[in-house]
Amino acid sequence: MKKILILANNDVGLYKFRKELIQELLKKYEVYISLPEGEFITHLRELGCKFINTEINRRGTNPISDLKLFSKYRKIISGIRPDVVLTYTIKPNIYGGIACRLSKSTYITNITGLGSAVENKGLLQKIILMLYKLSMRKANTIFFQNKENENFFIKNKLIYDKYKLIPGSGVNLHYYNLLEYPPDQEINFLFIARIMKEKGIDQYLEAAEYIKYKYPNTVFHVLGECEEAYENKLNNMEKNGIIKYHGMQSDVRKFHRKSHCTIHPTYYPEGMSNVLLESAACGRPIITTDRSGCREIVDHGVNGYIIEEKNSQALINTIENFLKLNFDEKKKMGLAGRSKIEKEFDRKIVIGEYCETIQKIISNN
Repeated sequence: MKKILILANNDVGLYKFRKELIQELLKKYEVYISLPEGEFITHLRELGCKFINTEINRRGTNPISDLKLFSKYRKIISGIRPDVVLTYTIKPNIYGGIACRLSKSTYITNITGLGSAVENKGLLQKIILMLYKLSMRKANTIFFQNKENENFFIKNKLIYDKYKLIPGSGVNLHYYNLLEYPPDQEINFLFIARIMKEKGIDQYLEAAEYIKYKYPNTVFHVLGECEEAYENKLNNMEKNGIIKYHGMQSDVRKFHRKSHCTIHPTYYPEGMSNVLLESAACGRPIITTDRSGCREIVDHGVNGYIIEEKNSQALINTIENFLKLNFDEKKKMGLAGRSKIEKEFDRKIVIGEYCETIQKIISNN
């Protein structure tokens, strides 16, 4: 049986956003997964994956640990001899890509977003771009999740051909099904993200404080893993009745059920925002920033609103405009979002692209 090796940096993303692709691949191929140990590894094993524990310091820049990762990938590829390697996120893309290139293995790269280190100019950016150039030169296919990322790689002469645009990770339309729009005597807003500055948490909290005082029938929910810098602030705001903090949630659908709108004021370099895709799939209007990976999901004024990033006042004004809509107008906005997701972001589109590309590689070998 032919072998597929997947290199990723965490189990949560691999299971939640690529489970259906893995299930499809397992029908025809042996699938090996190389990533750190985590709570979803059991689920991935149950699907039929063969797990290789691979430590990755996702946000670290220690060259020694990165060299160890590269060396580990070389050993894994040499031992398995995969027919195709799929890589996701920066470090697997770079070090996995170079390892594949040196071992003459066929590989497909997925650019899941630039990341702050790539977007911000400086020495670190130059180093990463140089490594990207080395890693992607022999890639069979490079998938991009948004046009801006694709243009960035073209502009910096990192790629010349063999690249393609896909709609992010897509959405499982059955799992994130259209939900009944809730009554609007009380209006619930959702923030779902890692609690960090670049995800726009400051703007969300500022808006919550202002709106909650002016419109007491509003509730501002916060979901996500909290960085230490925000723990006290969230606790204090919850004590004062401004927000409700729910921590990390493995299943957000119960929150979408009572939510009226998802607010995602990010200025982090997104690939394609899964938070927005899932919210819109559930029939919820969205408010987000004019960023690649976000603006593609919103038709302004139709299924949500696009605002300037880092602008709390713009967010406040937009929330007030949303609150002025009547029930039917809010519901219509949510239904427009669901329709857009069905047409443009069905996960089956992404699975089809991968399976077609892999089939061509296998057939030609």
